[in-house]
Amino acid sequence: MSRSDTQDRMSAKQGAQASSDSGGIMSHRQILFVIYGLMAGMFLSALDQTIVGTSIRTISDDLHGLSEQAWVTTAYLVVSTIATPIYGKLSDIFGRRPLFIIAISIFLAGSIASGFAQSMYELAAFRAIQGLGAGGLMALPLAIMGDMLAPRERAKYQGYFLAVFGISSVIGPLIGGLLAGAPFILGIVGWRWVFLINIPIGIIALAIVIRFLHLPKRSVNRRVRIDWWGATTVIVAVAPLLLVAEQGREWGWDSGTSITCYIVGLVGIIAFIVVERMMGDDALIPLKLFKSSTFSMATILGVLVGFGMFGALSTVPLFLQLVNGSSPTESGYQLLPMILGLMISSIVSGQVIARTGRYRIFPIMGTAFMALGFFVFTFIEASTPIWVIMGGMLLVGLGLGQLMQTLTIASQNSVGPRDIGVATSSSTFFRQIGGTLGVAVLFSVLFTRIPTTIKAAFTDPSLIANAKTALADPAVQSNPVNADIIKLYTSSSGGAASSLDGDTTFLNGVDHRLAAPFLHGFADATVTVFWVSLVVVLIAFVLSLFLKATPLRQKSALQEVADDDAAILAAQGAAVTGAPATADPDDTGSNPLHGKHAAPGV
Repeated sequence: MSRSDTQDRMSAKQGAQASSDSGGIMSHRQILFVIYGLMAGMFLSALDQTIVGTSIRTISDDLHGLSEQAWVTTAYLVVSTIATPIYGKLSDIFGRRPLFIIAISIFLAGSIASGFAQSMYELAAFRAIQGLGAGGLMALPLAIMGDMLAPRERAKYQGYFLAVFGISSVIGPLIGGLLAGAPFILGIVGWRWVFLINIPIGIIALAIVIRFLHLPKRSVNRRVRIDWWGATTVIVAVAPLLLVAEQGREWGWDSGTSITCYIVGLVGIIAFIVVERMMGDDALIPLKLFKSSTFSMATILGVLVGFGMFGALSTVPLFLQLVNGSSPTESGYQLLPMILGLMISSIVSGQVIARTGRYRIFPIMGTAFMALGFFVFTFIEASTPIWVIMGGMLLVGLGLGQLMQTLTIASQNSVGPRDIGVATSSSTFFRQIGGTLGVAVLFSVLFTRIPTTIKAAFTDPSLIANAKTALADPAVQSNPVNADIIKLYTSSSGGAASSLDGDTTFLNGVDHRLAAPFLHGFADATVTVFWVSLVVVLIAFVLSLFLKATPLRQKSALQEVADDDAAILAAQGAAVTGAPATADPDDTGSNPLHGKHAAPGV
């Protein structure tokens, strides 16, 4: 066996150096311990989003701030999205370990503060602190994996991270419902444990990371500049656009506030591009990354996939709760086929990539499966059996599992080893942007269509005949649960058809014949949303055909950086002694971004 084959095999099995002092290689056991810590950190952020969503109504009632509850979500989303690329760049400069420890610590501080908030505005501010930590919790684990493991081996492990995402999506609503429903736990109001539960999980993650995550320091470093202006302009660019995406339906898309956000965001984008061009390799998101067609296409696909993924995760549970009458906890369990599909396809695709080194087929198959899933959703009606909906969710999950890790690996593999952090965080950043746009656009379409589809449902002869029969039933008339909806039927013409304005509490427990026109109207409006998602995913499918899959590298980023540093030191020594520098025998020059044929500055 050649020296190159031996080192490549060692890279695939062990991945990275254990410490900067020993220069040893991490054992499989050490890698697993690090992965456990990374998964615990990612679990913090993923669980927090689902657990808070279930309990936010209880929280807002207790803090007397129902009208301000949207800001609790918006503050977290805006800050975490903006922080993501900043963590990626800083970790490329100062190392992953300290930035990941800082991210966990900030998240825990925000969780403790949120657990003792006394008003919704306080909670929104403390959630913003949580978001500041969450930006690192989502991006840095994948970057650390990129450091430790060669791309082919990385595909197997990244399935575990998607499993964390899936598990949190299932148990989050359950835990949130249980905690929010408990009056007191250990003398503290139940809903406050929604945030305080992060403390033991975070401490475990912190202990594992401090104990086992020891990545080697770089022996050769060039002078770097911190891109403060890039960080400033990305805030100016993204914050107002995320705000209007979250609040636009309430403000009005053509209101003065929304228009101001559009203008400020556009100016910020232009300023950000100018600053990044001036900063060159030191930019927060170096524009040179987009010179790679693979990175650019993977980024575009990430935006479109995020649009479809977050749109499905937001719209399907709403449909299940309103039309099928599921509780938030039940709708979380009913998403299980999507989560199972995601986990199964991610594990299988990871194994195939690890064995073959090929991944181009998975973005194509992934978008095809997602498109099939949304196509099934377009046939949904109020009377559709739950197993049909679950079949569509399974297809969407099978598609997502093939896409999420593959696009991350493609982005990481298309850049130099010193840029893996910023490439990974940029990929996550743009996927979050796509998700935010997906939720905003799809919900806007939904609530724009609802008045029209409900009015159409009230012209259906069979639905109206059944409703009239129910109204003539004395038992229905005497049941207090039906009082509110009966008032809508007996009010002025058109009152019932235009009443579903976001408050659906009048439908809870009412006679199904009276609720049917509303539920059919909502189902029809939701189908329009699924058509929009289908079109977006079909665009992603067409673009995936043009994704250029560069061969996966055989070494981890740590080994590539170490080899580069050794070559630089050898060259410096040769310059002093006058002896010829010894070339790296493993450097074949097969990848234009690395090795002896690397372009200047890469």
